[in-house]
Amino acid sequence: MITISNLWFTYPGTQQPVLKGLNLQIPDGEFCLVMGPSGSGKSTLLRCLNGLVPHFSGGQLAGQISVNGVDPVSVSPTEMSQKVGFVFQDPEAQFVVDRVEDEIAFSLENMAFPRDEMEARVGEVLELLELVNLRTRRLETLSGGEIQRVAIAAAVCLKPSVLVLDEPTSQLDPQGAEEVLQALVKLKQHLGLTIVLAEHRLERILPHAGEIIYLSEKYPAGLIGDPDKVLREVELNPPLVSLAKQFGWDPIPLTIEAARKYAQHSLEDREIHPASESHKRADRQEAPGLPFIEARAVKVNYGQTQAVRGVDINLYPGEIAVMMGPNGAGKSSFLRAMVGLNHLAGGSILVDGRNNDGRSVAEICQQVGYLPQNPNALLFADTVLDELLITLHNHGLDPDGNNYQPGMLLKRLGLEHKADHYPRDLSTGERQRVALGAILVTHPGALLLDEPTRGLDYAAKLTLLKLLCTWRDEGMAILMVTHDVELAVQAADRVILMDKGLISADGQPWQVLNQSPAFAPQVLKIFPGQGWLTLEDVIGAIYASEH
Repeated sequence: MITISNLWFTYPGTQQPVLKGLNLQIPDGEFCLVMGPSGSGKSTLLRCLNGLVPHFSGGQLAGQISVNGVDPVSVSPTEMSQKVGFVFQDPEAQFVVDRVEDEIAFSLENMAFPRDEMEARVGEVLELLELVNLRTRRLETLSGGEIQRVAIAAAVCLKPSVLVLDEPTSQLDPQGAEEVLQALVKLKQHLGLTIVLAEHRLERILPHAGEIIYLSEKYPAGLIGDPDKVLREVELNPPLVSLAKQFGWDPIPLTIEAARKYAQHSLEDREIHPASESHKRADRQEAPGLPFIEARAVKVNYGQTQAVRGVDINLYPGEIAVMMGPNGAGKSSFLRAMVGLNHLAGGSILVDGRNNDGRSVAEICQQVGYLPQNPNALLFADTVLDELLITLHNHGLDPDGNNYQPGMLLKRLGLEHKADHYPRDLSTGERQRVALGAILVTHPGALLLDEPTRGLDYAAKLTLLKLLCTWRDEGMAILMVTHDVELAVQAADRVILMDKGLISADGQPWQVLNQSPAFAPQVLKIFPGQGWLTLEDVIGAIYASEH
């Protein structure tokens, strides 16, 4: 049993507490989802369970915490690691060695376990998490889902009673995410583990959650209960839950299978015609005119591997193209090649009719903005405004000229009140918008984004979506790489699927996603054959049937 009573916590150097009188109980063997907006204290709560807060973070903590009778504040994190396994948001950051079985054994070696017992425990978790065939593999050769399972194996080899995970699926494609979630379900069933997990991709986790802890300004002490109770109080939800609220489904279904039964009933006695090819979602046609970026037979090598094997893509002004595909498909390698960060092993890339060959990265990025997976990599200055000014200075551009107005751009990004703030003190969504400002201040004709929704809550995603649509409508060519299927169907004028370094599909969203079950959104799965991709599609079609 995990029990928290009147828990308050404030980080060093700040005045506002992150946790404000939190009270909760998590029964043994529960699968508990911690959810809430960015900055609501989810990661802080997780770190309280194993003593990282306050032992490593510092700060002021008040209240009581008990994890199976042990107070994490009164014992060392080393001692708590045997009771609470922890998997961080970026699992590679916690790896110490470079082979699978060595990484799993590392914590056991640190605690001087006898060799026979070490080998037995390593073998047990390898089998339990279906990693036996990977035991001698180097970590750098693994897929995203495999890396996450190795991190879980390393955490559970000490046989803790509680496993805590911070956004374990945020970097994974749908298949990799499902592999990790099935592994967690298996651990819960076989070992009786209590699992506490924070995640923004709720559509992936809800089918497995038995209890939810919701943290927000409205519920500073936490709203705790079964999924049906909590989700009714949450404003922004996955499409499945939003559908349930819209049409009064009770109880709220948590799986696609359960939702289909309600969906069939909702369509009964209604004259609804499946969307035809001529008007499905009123998909935008291919933008007229010349492409702003042309990729011709592009090849990129990653070490000894050919990551991109001959890709042809045109990106047009006034469109948002979304690229999806499994981890390791070559998507990020392709994006980096488009701005000169990866050397071409073959083919060519033209920007506004000019070949990138021989051009510097700085010169290309004046025309093509590039947002990497980690926006922090673009943040160097002391203030938000300085981030934009430094970009202009580095490109030899005059910030006082009529064409470049950093203050106006910050206003459009909703950051005008943050102009004098230190960028790294901002929330995840705000830091991302600062990084966007830093690359957009040169007025590029194209924007490339690599997993821009990683770590973002639903509100931050909607803000990003509105910005992208505005820039698209102003004539920018946008290519977004993402595993976030639900955002993709809201943003995309065109969907591109990439696998094993090649383009496997490229077309209008309903065409591509209807033929790609792994990347199908929830609405398409709930209403198969109707051609609907979003909640708005369903509401519009059913409303039309009533009038």
